[in-house]
Amino acid sequence: MKALIIGVAGFVGKHLCNELIKAGWEVHGTKLPEETATPGIPVLELDILEINSVKDVLKQTEPDCIFHLAAQSSVAVSWKLPALTVDVNIKGALNILEAVREMEKAPRVLLIGSGDEYGYILPEELPLDENTTLRPGNVYACTKIAQGMLGQVYAKAYGLEIVVVRAFNHIGPGQTDTFVVPSFCKQVTEIEATGSEGTIQVGNLEAKRDFTDVRDVAKAYRMLAEKGKSGEIYNVGTGKAIAIADILNMIIAQSEAKIHIEQDAARMRPSDVPIIEPNISKITVCTGWKPEIAMEVTITDILNEWRGKYE
Repeated sequence: MKALIIGVAGFVGKHLCNELIKAGWEVHGTKLPEETATPGIPVLELDILEINSVKDVLKQTEPDCIFHLAAQSSVAVSWKLPALTVDVNIKGALNILEAVREMEKAPRVLLIGSGDEYGYILPEELPLDENTTLRPGNVYACTKIAQGMLGQVYAKAYGLEIVVVRAFNHIGPGQTDTFVVPSFCKQVTEIEATGSEGTIQVGNLEAKRDFTDVRDVAKAYRMLAEKGKSGEIYNVGTGKAIAIADILNMIIAQSEAKIHIEQDAARMRPSDVPIIEPNISKITVCTGWKPEIAMEVTITDILNEWRGKYE
């Protein structure tokens, strides 16, 4: 099987590349000009907002499966740059679907959405299955809902093989500190490097989210590409939400530094949803996938990565 990872240089892309190669796939990728390519695989530069460039890349690579990872994936950034988020996440996905539609041999496509799509959740709806009503609470979530709907329309209208994913929060080595867990880990290792006590700046610690190790997520994507049903949506997560405060406590427990906690108003998101927790039975029944890496192991790996930068 030949894979094309659109956005291979990103956080998930690098882990997915490793997962696919390990499973025996031939892997090609795309990246933006300013990004660093993943070594060892052919990588082309691509701006997904340019449909002719998308068509050229598909013609050159002729993949059996496209993993569409390229996105503006930060909720915080989506509030600051809503137009950019709409362009990248909706127009970019549409360009890919249009390019695939015109191919003589259309590849299977995995469109990556988000657990944020469920939005304002009623307590009785937990855990969330794929048929739960969507009530998005931010710009990013709206764009991912649109992307998934476009995928389903193209699957039905043109007979394309399109699988839609709603991936919940994923964490692990290589994630930037614009996201909450690596931000905490970076701040802890900065305090450790000073050799004295320090203060961590935090946002809303009461929110509960489902966090999955990115290496488990990459495996889920591969298995959905192999076994997922076209036109269907699949939740990817652990199936268990955890409070941000509990994750912070796990991180602090793995440090010997004396750490104080201070809330920063700038880190508080508008319209923050109290709890997001998925039902993952659909993907498990379809593919046999389930998460395997414990949260403590993930945190250790993230902390060690940041500690390496201060040695």
